[in-house]
Order: sequence, then structure tokens, then C-alpha cells
Amino acid sequence: MKVPFLDLKAQYMSIREEIHLALQSVLNDTAFAGGKYVAQFEAKFADYCKADFAIGVNSGTSALWLALLGLGVGPGDEVITVPSTFIATAEAISYCGAKPVFVDIDEQTYNLNAELLEAAITERTRAIIPVHLFGQSADLDPILTIARRHGLWVIEDACQAHGAEYKGQRVGAIGDAGCFSFYPGKNLGAYGEAGAVVTNNAKLAEKIRMLRDHGQSKKYYHQMIGWNARMEGFQGAILEVKLKYLNAWNNARRQHAQLYRQLLAEIPGVIPPVEADYARHIYHVYAIRVSHRDELIKFLAEKDVQTGIHYPVPVHLQQAYDSLGLRPGSYPVAERCAREFLSLPMYPELTDAQIEYTVQQIRQFMEQRTNG
Repeated sequence: MKVPFLDLKAQYMSIREEIHLALQSVLNDTAFAGGKYVAQFEAKFADYCKADFAIGVNSGTSALWLALLGLGVGPGDEVITVPSTFIATAEAISYCGAKPVFVDIDEQTYNLNAELLEAAITERTRAIIPVHLFGQSADLDPILTIARRHGLWVIEDACQAHGAEYKGQRVGAIGDAGCFSFYPGKNLGAYGEAGAVVTNNAKLAEKIRMLRDHGQSKKYYHQMIGWNARMEGFQGAILEVKLKYLNAWNNARRQHAQLYRQLLAEIPGVIPPVEADYARHIYHVYAIRVSHRDELIKFLAEKDVQTGIHYPVPVHLQQAYDSLGLRPGSYPVAERCAREFLSLPMYPELTDAQIEYTVQQIRQFMEQRTNG
């Protein structure tokens, strides 16, 4: 049996006619850059996130960068985040001229360990970016309490958490701003690059709208130096179609996670992901932890089961951040997880038979190791 890591075509085929009609509408209206299809999606996505505003941009990386710029983060500032994330979180900080400062992760949720947060705050700290890794919210209450005590902004990196909840509230607008990626493989994915910032802060929303459009509030009148980070009309139209299916797709992922958890519980040496009491996990990534990870990847590939690693090297040990002078041992939990993480196939169209086959192969590998 072949088990792909991701199957974007299966989802596309299930909504093919709606997508084609949406794309034809954009063509008929020639609304290619920004425009009404982006505005329509922004309104619906803001409503979905229970936020006052959503601003569509051209990627999740741009969303993070413009949110930081909009809040005034700049050279000489520090921004706290986690080393266990895609590098875009740190890149956005660096492209503001600020310095990323890392806090290690919690070993159960793989998100920012709030107990370590306050020790990382200095007089130069301006913001905190908790990352809702793999689709599960960080524990936001203690993070927000500490942030408010020190006068810091909280920007949620929700690029993997479309529809995830913290204590019954969808993530994104719980902090000062929330940033989403609509990269094609995400739970809500465009057919290209796209992203969005959500917020309840009207001034911030207006500033980000200008920043994404060359700093202009109206055509050819530039109030600030901005950038070209507009969302394409095609992506807005596609995302509007797909948004109405997001809850059903997330529910399917949660059912797959439940089956994985039930089957993996019988296999010693495998650590499945834990759903925190406060969270509603939407399993963008289903990452187990195992020793001998690389051998297992090879074994599964030979059985036609595709897997991934998110992420093999924590950000503080990437060559790009050599200048920070951080070495192995700086963030031991993130480093241990990076050595052990193995992402299993996870998408709404995955079948029970594919999950059962995948776990059967993992069981066989573990038994072979145990029996020598």
C-alpha cells in the first residue's frame, strides 16, 4: 500500500468545480492583485477567527514581518520566540533589524515553556512570538500575563494553526496580532503563496494595509516606506471557497489523530503527540518521537510510507544564525525533539486503512529492533 505524506490533488478534486468557478470569476473581473476577492476572503477569515480585522498578504513570512513592523519593532530591539519552529519566525524578526531571543519549549506540547519566559526578558525586549507548533496552541494565559506586566506585544505565530483553539477561543486574535500562512500544504492552503494578519487593533490593521501596499493609503500617495506584499486575487478567491470546508477538514484530521493515538499506544518506544487540556489541536503535523528515527524513515520508505521531519535542526543551530553564538546544549528540549521528531502522513483524505498500514510498519520496525 502506498501512503503519501500529503495528497493535495485529492482535496482539489473534491472541490474542483467550485475552484474553477472562483478562478473564472477573478478572470472575468480582472481582479488580480488585491481587490474584491481578497477583501471578501479577509472579511470571512476575520469572522472565522473572531477578529475585528484580517489583512491578506503574500505569505506567512510577510504576515510575521509586517506585524512586527506595524508594532514598531526595529533595530536594537529583541523579540522572544522558540527555537523549534520554521526559520521564518526568526527571519521576520531579523528583517526588522531586531534580534531573536529564544526560549526552550515544553516537552509535552512542544510550544514555548512559559516558566522560562520571564528570565529571557531584557530592557530591549519589545515582543513575544509564541508559535502554535503543529496545530496546537501555546499556553497563552501565562504568556499574556508576563507580556502585560512588562509592556510587551504578543504576536501569535498561527501559521500552522488555522482553527486551533485555546480554552475554547480560536487562536490568532487572542494576542495583539496573529499571523497565518496559507502555503498549499497548510490546513487552509492557497494554490500558491499567501498569508494574513488578524487583529482587533484598528490602528495596527490600517498600518499593515499600508505596509503591504508600498506604504500608500490611496494610490500614489505614500505615507511611509512599505513593500509589495499584497495577496493575489486568485488566492483570495480560492481561500474563500476552501474556508467553508476548514472545520470539516480539521475534524477529519482529529479523527485520524485519534486512530493513530489508539494504535500507537500499543507500541513501546513511540511517543505520540499530546493534546493539552486547554487546547483543541488541529494536527497540521502529526509528529511522533522515536529513537533511531533516521533508520525508521528508511524502513518506512521501503514500505511506501512517506514521512517528514519538522524540523531536523532548531533555528539557533542553523548556519544562518551562527552570529548569535549559540551552541548545542543551549536549548536541550528543542534539540532533543529535533533529533526524535518524525512526522507521519496527515491530511483529511487519509484513510483508516492507510493509518493502520503505517502503524503496522512502525510496529514491525520496533519489534525487529527489540528482537535484534
